[in-house]
Amino acid sequence: MPAEDTAGPGIAAGRRLALRSRSAGAAVRRPPSARRGGAGGSRPRPPRGGGVRGFYENARRTWDRPLTAYYLILGSASLITVLGLVMVYSASMIKALELSLPASYFFRKQLLAALIGGGLLLVASRMPAKLHRALAYPLLAGTVFLMALVQVPGIGQSVNGNQNWLSLGGPFQLQPSEFGKLALILWGADLLSRKQDKNLLTQWKHLLVPLVPVAFMLLGLIMLGGDMGTAIILTAILFGLLWLAGAPTRLFGAVLAVALAVGAMLIKTSPNRMGRLGCIGASESGPADQCWQAVHGIYALASGGWFGSGLGASVEKWGQLPEPHTDFIFAITGEELGLAGTLSVLALFAALGYAGIRVAGRTEDPFVRYAAGGVTTWITAQAVVNIGAVLGLLPIAGVPLPLFSYGGSALLPTMFAVGLLIAFAREDPAAKAALAMRQPVFGRKKRAGARWKTMRRRVKKRPSGER
Repeated sequence: MPAEDTAGPGIAAGRRLALRSRSAGAAVRRPPSARRGGAGGSRPRPPRGGGVRGFYENARRTWDRPLTAYYLILGSASLITVLGLVMVYSASMIKALELSLPASYFFRKQLLAALIGGGLLLVASRMPAKLHRALAYPLLAGTVFLMALVQVPGIGQSVNGNQNWLSLGGPFQLQPSEFGKLALILWGADLLSRKQDKNLLTQWKHLLVPLVPVAFMLLGLIMLGGDMGTAIILTAILFGLLWLAGAPTRLFGAVLAVALAVGAMLIKTSPNRMGRLGCIGASESGPADQCWQAVHGIYALASGGWFGSGLGASVEKWGQLPEPHTDFIFAITGEELGLAGTLSVLALFAALGYAGIRVAGRTEDPFVRYAAGGVTTWITAQAVVNIGAVLGLLPIAGVPLPLFSYGGSALLPTMFAVGLLIAFAREDPAAKAALAMRQPVFGRKKRAGARWKTMRRRVKKRPSGER
């Protein structure tokens, strides 16, 4: 007799009902992707990585990676330097021929400076922060000595009315004030970090002394030579360090007021500086052609159009625009590469500035924060002053475009400062962990390759007729 009959009709009916319910549930069961659509037959959600929002999320994740600042600093600085070499060669050819020199004369000097600067960048990027701090005082003392030596008659040389050069023999010259920017940053960062460790920066006297007096000493040595453009950049570095140190608004405003008053007095007492101030936004050369350079810089930018007249096809560099390969190289870039070229240069400087701010903002080491912030202030402020003068928005200050303009004395300390930023970006804990994770991967590949080669050696060769 079947088990259903022995169990009774009621129990057998219950078993059949349970089996039917199980089979029905299995028949209507849907895959998880269909169940996620919700009730009412609504459409399933699109994948997370699609659309504008997915692109934004991917870009944000890429931007927030630990090594983003490292790659931005290295990539943007390298591209600015390489593009600067190209533009120096293009902008200086006519000037070199006018001086009865080979057409590549200025380019070869700039290339040599770039190679030496590349070595300095590599050394600085591998140096720990402790070694950078150890260089602060010797660098400051050496720079002050050389800047004082410039003012000794018979030793210092005057270029374009500024007594701020030392002859190194032959065609090579040195401008010690360019190294003063780097010296002030390293020394000021070391000073402020040590005072912060002792909780002394809450007192205004420790915040100002001896940082401000030493900065004013450097400014005085620079102004003895008449180089107000470099003095402006050094003042910007000083204010950047005070801002990073958390100077109160009243104290910051007082120092700024003193600096503006001194600057106004220096400008008013110099007819040359007053003339440069009057050339802001000028559209005509004016009496005695005092605005000639500013006006022809605008002409060069205006004639470039969207994509320029072509590399090497500038008209203004044929004697119309003074200093085409130094202070006004950005104007030649706009004429030959157009708006696309100038915007590319601006984008590279913006990327470099953002990366420097990111390094300074994410570190826990006060020395790294002050030094990275000082370097970023230096490069950004100098780029703004140079480009603003070319655009007619600021007076012509006579400062080169960092990493771009001709001049080895400006290029060498700037590349060392970029190496400083790279070293700080590598020392970030997250970046250090990301770099450390790559080492075992390469090691495993190498070991696997060695093992594979070893196994190939152990395989016996088969006879020629064997398959």
